[in-house]
Amino acid sequence: MADVDFLSLFQGIATLVASPPKILIGRICLILFGFLLIYLGKKGVLEALLMIPMGLGMAAVNAGVLFFEHGRMGTLFLDPLVSEPAAVINVLQINWLQPVYTLMFSNGLIACLVFLGIGSLLDVGFVMQRPFRSMFIAICAELGTLVALPVGVWMGLPINEAAATATIGGADGPMVLFSALILAPKIFVPITVVGYLYLGLTYGGYPYLIKALVPAKIRGIAMPPEKVRAISATEKLVFAVVACVALCLLFPVAAPLFLSLFLGVIVRESGLTYFYELFSNQVLYGATFFLGLTLGVLCEANTILHPTVLILLVLGILALTFSAIGGLIGGYVLYFISGGKYNPVIGIAGVSCVPTTAKVAQKTVSAVNPESIILPHALGANISGVITSAIFAAVLVTLVRGIG
Repeated sequence: MADVDFLSLFQGIATLVASPPKILIGRICLILFGFLLIYLGKKGVLEALLMIPMGLGMAAVNAGVLFFEHGRMGTLFLDPLVSEPAAVINVLQINWLQPVYTLMFSNGLIACLVFLGIGSLLDVGFVMQRPFRSMFIAICAELGTLVALPVGVWMGLPINEAAATATIGGADGPMVLFSALILAPKIFVPITVVGYLYLGLTYGGYPYLIKALVPAKIRGIAMPPEKVRAISATEKLVFAVVACVALCLLFPVAAPLFLSLFLGVIVRESGLTYFYELFSNQVLYGATFFLGLTLGVLCEANTILHPTVLILLVLGILALTFSAIGGLIGGYVLYFISGGKYNPVIGIAGVSCVPTTAKVAQKTVSAVNPESIILPHALGANISGVITSAIFAAVLVTLVRGIG
């Protein structure tokens, strides 16, 4: 029996041995990090729907590296850098996730599908009942975007890359993906990966930030009951139509996302049951699953160990932290204006990770005072945050493209 070369037989191990130390360590760390994401998703610390496929994809892509012609290393998952038409056609026949990436991910379609599903779940009545307070909180929660942009430029990023990374402060994954595709296509993969990795921190990390900045006595404030007018489905429909057209008129660069979001709202309020079931279930969950899986597969060591990734990591955490602080500052402003009747924890819900931050706000308050119900107020701020994050991103894209 002929001798069998162990490394030739097990190429995943062979490519590890043949990799430079930086790539070898990076692959091993990313495999372990993928395991961690799966564990945290299973335990409910992070969003399981996104993090479990993302973690498994991350681990698998860094394990499944093999040799191609001329000793080149690669995987059979996808190639985010292929651009020549003939090469695209060839890769579509080989890499199994390439069709998802090329036809849905790299053009922003998957972001629009997620927005469509999110829109079908949004009850804009919460915003219409408290429009000024909700929008004020949401605007305050964009502080991270405003802080991260100049800091990114100061750290050496071109203004387009700094602006794309700053949109992480809006805590809106599809918007980060969409903005990065337009502003920083060369590094949109690491920007999007960093953005989605950090969105998990809004669930796991924000409760600690709330406890650090809001004393327990204030966290437990039970807001007095208020009379709010019931908003009819027709009114919500009119609001969605007017808001969609107005925002598309003002910010056409983000028109696909505005249309997707408000189309979902309109389907919900029009009583189109079959479409509602389709968008809020199959479309939303299917798009989110493949978004997470594709993001995980994009975390191959050679791609993720980009020289600017450390800067992106710093900017991402800075943006999300200051957005939370900005939202809480807005909550404190309303607390003082109301004479201590407004619970400032609601401010964290202005960070537009729907409905995660609204649930975080209610859960944190309930831990101190189970009788305090702030969820309706938090959902109003949360939904407003989706709109303001899209507006801020559209403004950045428009201004930065003008500069370029």
